Amino acid sequence: MTSKQNHTDIITKGWVEYVPTFARPYFYLIRLDRPIGTWLLLLPALWAILLSGGVGEWRLMALFAVGAIIMRGAGCAINDLWDRDLDGKIERTATRPIPSGDVSVKSVIIFILLLLLSGLFLLVQLDIEVIILGFLSLFFVVLYPLMKRITWWPQAFLGLTFNFGALMGWVAVTGELSLFPILLYVSGFFWTLGYDTIYAMQDRSDDALVGVKSSARYLVENFNKYTNKIIYLFYFIHFILFFSVVFFVLKIDFYALYGLCILPLLHLMWQVRTMRIDNHKNTLRRFQSNRDYGLLWCVLIVIFSLYGGVS
Repeated sequence: MTSKQNHTDIITKGWVEYVPTFARPYFYLIRLDRPIGTWLLLLPALWAILLSGGVGEWRLMALFAVGAIIMRGAGCAINDLWDRDLDGKIERTATRPIPSGDVSVKSVIIFILLLLLSGLFLLVQLDIEVIILGFLSLFFVVLYPLMKRITWWPQAFLGLTFNFGALMGWVAVTGELSLFPILLYVSGFFWTLGYDTIYAMQDRSDDALVGVKSSARYLVENFNKYTNKIIYLFYFIHFILFFSVVFFVLKIDFYALYGLCILPLLHLMWQVRTMRIDNHKNTLRRFQSNRDYGLLWCVLIVIFSLYGGVS
């Protein structure tokens, strides 16, 4: 790998440095050094599976976990392929494998096809309804990298992309698409809109220089003193919708247990309250903490299911 800059999104002291040299750029390409994206793609599916089927659906959860690694990797590679010229102009992304010259465009295309074939192999293990949803999600995966060029809200398009697991996971368990997974999907959309806006705060200066749009730029440049309040609003809508699904699906008799839901709400409030939009490390850590937020909901759903309608 080429030498790394001060503010880069590649972790050069991690376990990836111990893999064979020829494979290392591909590991970085699909962000195996930074699994947070895989978690954020997987968590909506875990929520849906736990809510509709319970902990007994461990095989399905394992299948979705492997699928999340593969499809997140494919999405990252597609993104870097689209952005190869832009990435070289942005400090955080200039050392990624394509702009740094560590991999060729041709090899990346071949690698993407292999990843997609692997994802297809997993997908066909599921029912036809899930397969259809999986193919539909590819439309969003391929087009997402273009959104930063044509809209101030690429984070909204990411929300549409990253939360397909909520629909697919629910349908994989129940065999049908009902109101609850749709509400879960919309809830995840606002969650993603919040955390990815926080994440995009890192690149505001570079994005402005190269003409890339983002919700972070739009909010800070147009509604600066209201930026935190707007992110609060995204998270609040997410929480209300998510809690509604939990309430109506699990039908807990012991209502005092719902008091535990204050914990994930406080976590979201902490993210926004302590966010410093001009501090790269601060915004990155708040973004990464959404893995813990999502896992906290998984734990709560398991606890609630012991008292509700899911066994």
